[in-house]
Amino acid sequence: MTELTTAHAPRVRAPRVGALLRMRLRSERLPNKALAPIAGRPMFAHILDRTFAARSVRERGDVVVCITDDPSDDPLAPLIEATGARVHRGSEHDLIARLRGAVRERQFDVVIQVDGDDVCVDPLYMDLCVLALLLDETLDVAVCEGQPLGIGCKALRTDAIERVAAHYVPSPNGTGAMLYFTHTGLCKVATVGPIGPEHVHERARLTLDYPRDLELFRALFAELYRPGEVFGVGEIVSLLRRRPELVAINGGLAEEYRTRSGELIEREALRYRDARGRLRALEVSL
Repeated sequence: MTELTTAHAPRVRAPRVGALLRMRLRSERLPNKALAPIAGRPMFAHILDRTFAARSVRERGDVVVCITDDPSDDPLAPLIEATGARVHRGSEHDLIARLRGAVRERQFDVVIQVDGDDVCVDPLYMDLCVLALLLDETLDVAVCEGQPLGIGCKALRTDAIERVAAHYVPSPNGTGAMLYFTHTGLCKVATVGPIGPEHVHERARLTLDYPRDLELFRALFAELYRPGEVFGVGEIVSLLRRRPELVAINGGLAEEYRTRSGELIEREALRYRDARGRLRALEVSL
């Protein structure tokens, strides 16, 4: 009988985890917001700080900022690369194609998907979404749910990105692209909720779409930001509970944002083919 030791164990390659940030300068509601100064630095730099802080991401070069191939985004590329992150350029209007191009270039197994509007996205929840996929091989997508808007992210298997790319009908999808993963039945989805009540605030809006959102972020960073450190959602929620006047800065924008997003998704008229090859229209009410 041969005694088995670790030398006999098959070598299993650890999944390669990356992060994909989608970003562009041409925005209808707040143009050039990625370059808007917050605490003396451009907004995009703060999102990169927080993504670099995720334990799941081993190297800065595994963070890829997916910008468009439109000349309007030319100023972004050298600024992003100066941080150590990578740049992938692709279709301005077809986000699915842009994401697929990025993962094919880098050969990731799992990616954290971060919206370029979410200045306070939390690295803790990046890691928790990745962990959900690593612990359950049947899952394709992990989505944050229940945290303040702008805190959470998604984790996607690159197999799921390829599957969606094979089933969707190419068309403009910059607003509704993630719905292909969560609302078509093409992917198995899990949710990652808040780890405790200290990470919950029903009224906080922490995404950057309007000038008043920018005003709020500048106020938050003035209170919480320290160079070289990343403050978490618990600190944000604690501050907002102590200082409700900060919540009021962009209070009332949630309904306008929801209505506008719904209109954009309806205009995109997203379609895909289901597992049986039948053409479907993607319908969702926000």
